[in-house]
Amino acid sequence: AQELVESGGGSVQAGGSLKLSCVASQIWSTYCKGWFRRAPGKEREEVAVFESDGSIRYVDSVKGRFTITQDNVKNTMSLEMNSLTPADTAMYYCADTFRTNSGACAWDYGYWGQGTQVTVSS
Repeated sequence: AQELVESGGGSVQAGGSLKLSCVASQIWSTYCKGWFRRAPGKEREEVAVFESDGSIRYVDSVKGRFTITQDNVKNTMSLEMNSLTPADTAMYYCADTFRTNSGACAWDYGYWGQGTQVTVSS
């Protein structure tokens, strides 16, 4: 089974930057992989993903600040986060899943890492 391990979280002040990495034990899916987050008391939120059609999608709140990348040599997916705000405070998870016959990403049935905490202070 695929195993995902995140790293790079930490505590920063508002305006700071962090780079999260996610190393996979096996080859990543061609599509349907990305970063999610869950803040205390809130539901899981899709942050940046490689979609089922090959495009990249960012949640509006991180557009222009976050960048998702894939390094096939290192089998690693990263999330570069700049201009962080307290609203970005959350546990961040990477995920890897399959594309269904209907063309959707089956996130709830995929592989997930254990998460890395990001805390941004004002």
